[in-house]
Amino acid sequence: MNRVSVQPAILSWALERSAKTPEVLGNKLPKLPDWLTGELSPTFKQLETFAKATYTPFGYFFLPEPPDEPMPIPDFRTLADEPMARPSADLLDTIYTMQRRQAWLREERIECEAEPLGFAGSARLVDDPYAVGREMRRTVGGGDGWSAQARTWQEAVGRLRQGIEQSGILAVVNGVVGNNTRRKLDVEEFRGFALCDAYSPLIFVNGADAKSAQMFTLAHELAHVWLGPTGEGVSGFEGIFPNDSQVERFCDRAAAEFLVPEQELRTHWRDVRDSPQPFQTLARQFKVSPIVAGRRAMDLGLVGRATFFDFYREYKRQERRRPKGAGGGDFYNNQNVRVGKMFASEVVRAAMEGRLSFREAYGLTGLRAGAFQEYAHRLGMDLP
Repeated sequence: MNRVSVQPAILSWALERSAKTPEVLGNKLPKLPDWLTGELSPTFKQLETFAKATYTPFGYFFLPEPPDEPMPIPDFRTLADEPMARPSADLLDTIYTMQRRQAWLREERIECEAEPLGFAGSARLVDDPYAVGREMRRTVGGGDGWSAQARTWQEAVGRLRQGIEQSGILAVVNGVVGNNTRRKLDVEEFRGFALCDAYSPLIFVNGADAKSAQMFTLAHELAHVWLGPTGEGVSGFEGIFPNDSQVERFCDRAAAEFLVPEQELRTHWRDVRDSPQPFQTLARQFKVSPIVAGRRAMDLGLVGRATFFDFYREYKRQERRRPKGAGGGDFYNNQNVRVGKMFASEVVRAAMEGRLSFREAYGLTGLRAGAFQEYAHRLGMDLP
């Protein structure tokens, strides 16, 4: 039996990168502990199985030592002032996929002589973030009271995402890597990220998060787009205050004004301030989490710090007890947020006109043959 010589350190690195343990892979690879100690080497087929299970490019196993995989974009995640752990394979693969989509869309728009988006990179850190939040609101069509008109959290997130896409920004919401439901994205690792570009800015939101949290992430990453290259990066939102990053503080404040405008909040506060659950009532009104509503009320001096933090501690205690929501849903409806109607339509059109091969179109959308054609049909773009 031919065995492949692999450095145990690379096998250990691949396991850590995938957030899996030898016990998890024990049924498929019972000799894995022996590989990790160097007592035994895997066969070629076993190594292929291990590579697939750990989402590791096969060629990496022939390197003399583990490769350095730096975060491909700036890292704004916070974790109680502790150094950030190595990014997971799920996060890296998601960023790489979004970068490929953005690069293609940029070339497509330039080829079609599209104008750069004037708002992308138009803000500076010295600007008033609340004024930027109001400008964001005007650009994506969020008029006064728009969130209250949405009947559900799901509808509010959808309307916001559609408004963002109509402004020219690719907005993706996904809780898994591509369409692989076995690779769920970890909210504890990241909430979202922004890839900034004047022609094809992109926002990614971790869809495994609560809908109310997704609203804030969309607005927060939108502020990153307004900052341009200065604001590009991965966001985590650990706790309720951003870290010492000036960029994160700016984006938090712009997002707060975008979602919970000061004038609207002061008007509604008169009606809810004496109610048993004022922050929850505001949350339903503005379609944000009660923590965001409460924090905004505190920042505007409507409640004291002690009142807010008493609520915050109790809310977090109860939140830990709540069951997680179920995923699923119609596969093709999911593509509207995992790929985006705007981006998918551009790809289908390019394939129909012969400017893009169908193989390339499959790779960009993460859909194959029949699924790609069916999704195109649902978009009203039947392929020949």
